[in-house]
Amino acid sequence: MNNIFENISEKEKIKLLNLLEAHETFFKKDKDISVNVKDMDTLCIVESGLVQILKTDVNGNRTIIEEIEENQVFGNSIYNIMDSDYTIITKEDTEIIVLDYKTVMSKEERPVYYNHFIKNLLDIYKDKIRQCNDRITVLTNKSIRDKLLAYFNLLRKGAKTTIIYLPFSFTDLADYLAVNRSAMSRELTNLRVEGLIEIQGRKIKLYYDKER
Repeated sequence: MNNIFENISEKEKIKLLNLLEAHETFFKKDKDISVNVKDMDTLCIVESGLVQILKTDVNGNRTIIEEIEENQVFGNSIYNIMDSDYTIITKEDTEIIVLDYKTVMSKEERPVYYNHFIKNLLDIYKDKIRQCNDRITVLTNKSIRDKLLAYFNLLRKGAKTTIIYLPFSFTDLADYLAVNRSAMSRELTNLRVEGLIEIQGRKIKLYYDKER
């Protein structure tokens, strides 16, 4: 995943944030920060920590839309997080840089580090589009088994090895795949019994073809 401050030095970063009239806010772990960042023109950068974007349907079922790590971005320019169905939670103690999107895009003063910032931002947007397409590929599978195998294949592709590591807990995995946690656990047990996978915590060894 691209870094929003790639090719920007610490000194240039300070100048950039001053230029963009940024402000930083610190939040404790497990804090619902929706009200703090739900603004039509807000662009948020995770300076440190981890943020999770959730969507809850009318039946109360929770789906993880994305986890935002350090030096990654989120906001209404990417998701329609002003929708009341969305919740934004800090999974760790987290510091967030908040920018006004219009300010970012309308600056006439454009030093080299600003141009790097805009390029990095566009690269991140492209990454998110690719991730959304990958997510659709996983979720369009009808069975829990096929969703799991498709998701494991995505992780295998990124890691370029048959040993993969889940980026979050199995409970969050169920929410990410939009499936029942107990049913997913049964399917994982079936896959393990059939010799298709081996599980050690969040470490998973894959023993099946990608096409399976």
